Amino acid sequence: MTSTGSLFESVTGSLMFPLSFVFVLSVVVFFHELGHFLVARWCGVTVKAFSIGFGKEIWGFNDKHGTRWRLAWIPLGGYVKFLDDESVASTPDAEALRNLTDEQRRGAFHTKPVWQRAAVVAAGPIANFILAIVIFAAIFTTYGVTTLEPRIGKVVAGSPAEAAGFKVDDVVLKIQGEEIDDFADLQRIVSTNPGRDLEFVVQRGREITALVVKPHLQEHEDAISGKITRPVIGIMSSAGAERIHKTVGLFEAIGLGVERTSGIITGSLGYLSDVVLGRQSADQLGGPIRIADVSGQVAKFGFHALLQLIAVISVSVGLINLFPIPLLDGGHLLFYGIEAVRRKPLSERTQEIGFRIGLAIVLGLMVFATLNDLPILKKWLS
Repeated sequence: MTSTGSLFESVTGSLMFPLSFVFVLSVVVFFHELGHFLVARWCGVTVKAFSIGFGKEIWGFNDKHGTRWRLAWIPLGGYVKFLDDESVASTPDAEALRNLTDEQRRGAFHTKPVWQRAAVVAAGPIANFILAIVIFAAIFTTYGVTTLEPRIGKVVAGSPAEAAGFKVDDVVLKIQGEEIDDFADLQRIVSTNPGRDLEFVVQRGREITALVVKPHLQEHEDAISGKITRPVIGIMSSAGAERIHKTVGLFEAIGLGVERTSGIITGSLGYLSDVVLGRQSADQLGGPIRIADVSGQVAKFGFHALLQLIAVISVSVGLINLFPIPLLDGGHLLFYGIEAVRRKPLSERTQEIGFRIGLAIVLGLMVFATLNDLPILKKWLS
């Protein structure tokens, strides 16, 4: 009985990673593509296919408008394909356009005004941001908000905080002029400012003191992500710090959802900027393997935690798709912006070269992310 029970736990534990991964990514991809789909329909574009996943179809059906809704075997993304698309990346099919009837041309995506095409393309990332805001708002409405007083309980010996003069029981009031009400806000600011001088205003007894500290990079073990390098200053929260829990109404929850979503966007952009400038390690950049690993780890904490992960990944997917790289939504928006200025689209040859460059960049990023994820793959195999 014991060996059978252990085997069952091992199998179910192993299945948790792929199932959680497929669930998380499918939800994010569905809402991204739904954004494209809904605005395309609103603009009168004929949609040939709405696919979750790539490759051979597992299951599908045709709706009354002739759109094929499909689930495919490779759960690494999805697409909405329009009448005159050459590929799932929505590259124009010049030959197909020339052979369309007048009635078909009215439903062609690439014959629509540039503002409509831009709206259709932008709708995907916007849908991702809206999904994140809704999830965060729902969580805040259901569970309320808990804040931890930013009181210092420990100053690590030899750390930047000790060198700057921090003391146990100091209460952080402001960082760089921003008021701090929660220890999590302190962590957020420190983690996004490696190598930068930060001015802290702390309350020490009845005195208000200003201290300047520079976060440094330190490798540590994260319960979910494994070994990561992160900016720290060497302080910990106090066990006696006051915790405040409050319920929030719907409108306040939506505001907090917007705030959390914008915080993820600015934090992600700041991290990428620091990676480019050499201020942070690129070890946190990962691909499908890392998403699968994190999904499985987070699923152990329950559906509530998995929803939060969906929100975070949804923001990341929306943000990445807005990068001005051909093949991505941002690349299409770049082309449409140039078209709006020139009053005519770029030549077919120029667009083709752009898409090839974009494909090379995307493939390069995928290879880099996979190499970053090899330690996770090694952990699975062991």
